[in-house]
Amino acid sequence: MKLRYLIISLIILSITSLFVGVSELSLNDIFSLTEDQRDILWHSRIPRLISILIAGMSMSIVGLIMQQLSRNRFVSPTTAGTLDSAKLGILVALLMFTSASPLAKMTLAFLFALAGTFIFMKLLEKIKFKDTVFIPLVGLMFGNIISSLATFLAYKNNLIQNISSWMLGDFSMIMSGKYELMFISIPILALAFLFANKFTIAGMGEDFAKNLGLNYRQVVNLGLMIVALVTASVVLTVGVIPFLGLIIPNIVTIYQGDHLKKSLAHTAVLGAVFVLVCDIIGRVIIYPYEIPISLTVGVIGSAMFLYLLLRRKKYGL
Repeated sequence: MKLRYLIISLIILSITSLFVGVSELSLNDIFSLTEDQRDILWHSRIPRLISILIAGMSMSIVGLIMQQLSRNRFVSPTTAGTLDSAKLGILVALLMFTSASPLAKMTLAFLFALAGTFIFMKLLEKIKFKDTVFIPLVGLMFGNIISSLATFLAYKNNLIQNISSWMLGDFSMIMSGKYELMFISIPILALAFLFANKFTIAGMGEDFAKNLGLNYRQVVNLGLMIVALVTASVVLTVGVIPFLGLIIPNIVTIYQGDHLKKSLAHTAVLGAVFVLVCDIIGRVIIYPYEIPISLTVGVIGSAMFLYLLLRRKKYGL
């Protein structure tokens, strides 16, 4: 698939996204906007579009980085406990620092996400049975343990509704002043592009990387920090978007190959296109009501995940 076709699709879908919604706003009105329409466009639709693009690109790229470093196509923030750890961090922030700023909450979510991802990678090193499907199952069980702990703490402290809101990915509440924290992901993703070749070498194994003079542990730790920071910013702003970091890198790998640097741009654009499609579907399928993005991505993503599993079995991948 040519990158330019993905970019064209991204532009078309982005324009469509700006004019899909309950409020009366169409492309024909763009040069004669009323004051209300201008407020809707600048304070709601554009922030929502920017959030979709950043979330789609960033979560897809960190999924690709995790798959490269773990050398497993079914590892992602969803199947490695990263998302669940970030949610636990947000809950701890709500318990310990009730008046904390969003940046402070994100910092704590980042630390928990980083710790959870490090623990998963250590578990990965201890597991001798390296089956492609078995590893993410271990990650899912690890994530469920963390999620259960978060649920227990939430029930005990009457915060179950608060934590449930973080679990539900939703762009409908994104407005000007409530999404800017996601801009932190942009320089972090630029760093991922700069270190792409090193991540590729690290993904070939510790011994191979050291033979080429690469500081293996330093590169892996940097990759995990990128994953944790991006995940924390997205979860804190829009909630959990499942399967995104799992299916998009796999789709790109099918037609683009395993080289991370060559796949990054395709992964970023396809991730944004996929989230845009799911968001538009969620806005129109039961119009004028809206389906949360976590539900549409979850349904479509789980179906695609099943296809990838069946494809792996069919071709012996």
